[in-house]
Amino acid sequence: MEANNGAAMTLLDHLNELRKRLFVAVIVLVITTLICLTFAQNLIEILAQPIGGLQNLQAIEVTENISVLMRVCLLAGLILAMPVIVYELMMFVMPGLTPSERKWIYLSVPVASFLFLGGVMFSYFVMLPTAIPFLVGQILQGVESRPRISNYMGFITNLMFWIGLSFETPLFVFILAKFNLVTARQLWRGWRIALVVIAVIAAMATPTVDPVNMGLLMAPLFVLYLLSVLLAFLARK
Repeated sequence: MEANNGAAMTLLDHLNELRKRLFVAVIVLVITTLICLTFAQNLIEILAQPIGGLQNLQAIEVTENISVLMRVCLLAGLILAMPVIVYELMMFVMPGLTPSERKWIYLSVPVASFLFLGGVMFSYFVMLPTAIPFLVGQILQGVESRPRISNYMGFITNLMFWIGLSFETPLFVFILAKFNLVTARQLWRGWRIALVVIAVIAAMATPTVDPVNMGLLMAPLFVLYLLSVLLAFLARK
């Protein structure tokens, strides 16, 4: 790989460049997380809506509320910092790309941010409203379900984060196709295997065991796979 000035970069140069890029990304993440602290109460109230509000949650441990506050602010800060994080990672590989390939790097920054946000919004507006009532419903007679706030917030933030990452699949496949690591033909021929893999992922990520919620996650993931096939085709064009 060569630097922008044409001089060859050593392994140490690459490591230093990576360290600088990661440092900038972490600093921005810290700043956005601190910004989210100013409206953390509003965020927590919004996230508590699928379970009926904060009055349906309880805190037992002394440090439980502060840990929930930081977890929620960290997820919100990650969403805000996503454009910078993606940009820094893309700029790390920029020296090894041709001028025609570099324009796709700049395009990938807003696309990656949009896809991650789309996954987060999908989990909140589609999956949680159907999953939470099933999970906290009175399945056992005489047993009242009132979850701890740390357990509830940890559950939904993890779900949002991993579904947000899964929505990055088309962009990831597009990059692989640009580097000739996969082709649209290979992806199209393997759609049956992909469907099985998506079903396994949905079974592990879905908070409930019913097929309805699995289908809610499988459908967009399979659509994203088909979109990945199209992007892999366009990448070679």
